[in-house]
Amino acid sequence: MSNNLLKGKRGIIFGALNDQSIAWKVAERAHEEGAQFVLTNAPIAMRMGEINGLAEKTGSQIIPADATSIEDLENLVTKSMEILGGKIDFVLHSIGMSPNVRKGKHYTESNYQFYNQTMDVSAISLHKTLATLYKHDAISEWGSVVALTYIAAQRIFPDYNDMADAKSLLESITRSFGYHYGIKNKVRVNTISQSPTVTTAGQGIKGFTEFINFSDQMSPLGNAPAVACADYCISMFSDLTRYVTMQNLFHDGGFSNTGVTQQVIEKFGE
Repeated sequence: MSNNLLKGKRGIIFGALNDQSIAWKVAERAHEEGAQFVLTNAPIAMRMGEINGLAEKTGSQIIPADATSIEDLENLVTKSMEILGGKIDFVLHSIGMSPNVRKGKHYTESNYQFYNQTMDVSAISLHKTLATLYKHDAISEWGSVVALTYIAAQRIFPDYNDMADAKSLLESITRSFGYHYGIKNKVRVNTISQSPTVTTAGQGIKGFTEFINFSDQMSPLGNAPAVACADYCISMFSDLTRYVTMQNLFHDGGFSNTGVTQQVIEKFGE
């Protein structure tokens, strides 16, 4: 059901790979709520995904961009404003990748070239994106930037590996740039810490199926699905959340504040 929450707003959505992606769900919901936007992803990810179908469904254009490349981001920002006919009102950063996880490297035996790639793709890309938008004065007053994160930034989940370090950096960048962008142009910058979600990226983590079941049983409301996260993103892009910035917002069914549930306790009595 549409409430036209984003009617007349323009955006850039990073990271839609296929219909499992949270970014994909955000694009669908943003379209339903009246927004116009550009879709973007790294060229290699676009070859793996189904983004053309999403673009057709939402009437959007695609601009390939490696979010670690300033040149690509400059092109993305300037072309997006040309295509959309003005400044950007919202941005979704839904990007994460760890070669150490993909290669099965234990955290204590990280390949540091891989580690640097993890940081660049999964966290520093947000800084580069915000810096490019800031330089071009590309975001409207009271605009909103949301990046997706995970509670492993605060707590240890062993198999999340160096992605936990990347998410910690991502959240720090959000606070720091959120301050400067707020002062400059009333732009809001936040992270949403989502429940573990069945996505292409998530399934690459060792023990993911077991963990998603544990998380569901540890959350009073159960794991939040991707479409619910998309709804939360829409609310953060809307004018209803104008004074929310520099926050890490948990969207996890209560997992982040639950010590243990009866359901989990009973498993130890079996």
